Amino acid sequence: MNCSRTSGASTILTKQSAASVLKAINGNVAATSASRPAFILLQRQCVEPRRQFSTTRKTQFSRSNNLLWKEVFPAKEESEHIHKTPAAWPHPMYTDEQMHAVVVAHREAKTFSDKVAMTMVRILRWGLDLATGYKHSHAVKLNEKDPQAAMNKYGMTERKYMIRNIFLESVAGVPGMVGGMLRHLHSMRRMKRDNGWIETLLEESYNERMHLLTFLKMAEPGWFMRVMVLGAQGVFFNAMFVSYLISPKTCHRFVGYLEEEAVLTYTREIEDIDAGKLPKWEKMQAPDIAVQYWNMPEGHRTMRDLLLYIRADESKHREVNHTLGNLDQHNDPNPYVSSYKEPGKPHPTKGIEYPRPSGWEREEII
Repeated sequence: MNCSRTSGASTILTKQSAASVLKAINGNVAATSASRPAFILLQRQCVEPRRQFSTTRKTQFSRSNNLLWKEVFPAKEESEHIHKTPAAWPHPMYTDEQMHAVVVAHREAKTFSDKVAMTMVRILRWGLDLATGYKHSHAVKLNEKDPQAAMNKYGMTERKYMIRNIFLESVAGVPGMVGGMLRHLHSMRRMKRDNGWIETLLEESYNERMHLLTFLKMAEPGWFMRVMVLGAQGVFFNAMFVSYLISPKTCHRFVGYLEEEAVLTYTREIEDIDAGKLPKWEKMQAPDIAVQYWNMPEGHRTMRDLLLYIRADESKHREVNHTLGNLDQHNDPNPYVSSYKEPGKPHPTKGIEYPRPSGWEREEII
């Protein structure tokens, strides 16, 4: 459906802003003469309504999948008196071998609490898959009969993956913040020490937010995505708040299962890049915010490298939450901020040198 519509009233703008508006709407530069009055008559093109991921013409994910960089948070010059400071939680160093050793894994649901957490994750996964058009199982079945039809119907593009990643990371930082906040208030209210749990939970939330900020360097969400995120975060935050008050152990198990799904998603993205299904991501470079946060070395700053770092982070969150879910929530110390008498022996650390996908059992560390 294509139609032209002229607004009934004139809009008063400056000459410079008028040219900018005409450029954004019509796609060409409008030059205005100095002798002409600063009035323009806006003319808009009505197109078939669809859900736009970006409201910025230059950087939107169009149906042609033109994926470009977008400086949503442009760098600002340092002032004379204030200079850039290091991150509150510096990221641990990952080696290339450690990141490639990350595997998709699943912890078996043993207790009733585990089964409740697993069920909730499956419901959330179904909803997210439906919202983002991610139907991997359907694609696999159809691919056995007709690979081309499977690609056309269910194939994931750079645009679809980016929508999914931004939506996922916009809510992934909620559990750590909720858990850290409640434990912080509990510590003050009960006048007891927290045994180091608060720091790790807040650091996890901070790390997830850095994932989101990194993806926002690549694309700017439109109004529809912002509304979806607003609603999802509001529901998820309050649900986590109430759930953590009732059963912190179940919440940590829930996050552990949720991070298993995140590792699976990023693994498939990396595999699709290697298979040539995401050509626009093959040579794309990671933004500066990612290079600085992860200390990405020269020659290892592509989109694929970035996904390796993010997947490694998610695998660490998977391990941490499964481990915390195995502990006594009120008395056991946090093993990720503890010192060990035998540091050479495998034990929980902030890095991924001793990976444990299903978490450390309580008898192994306490």
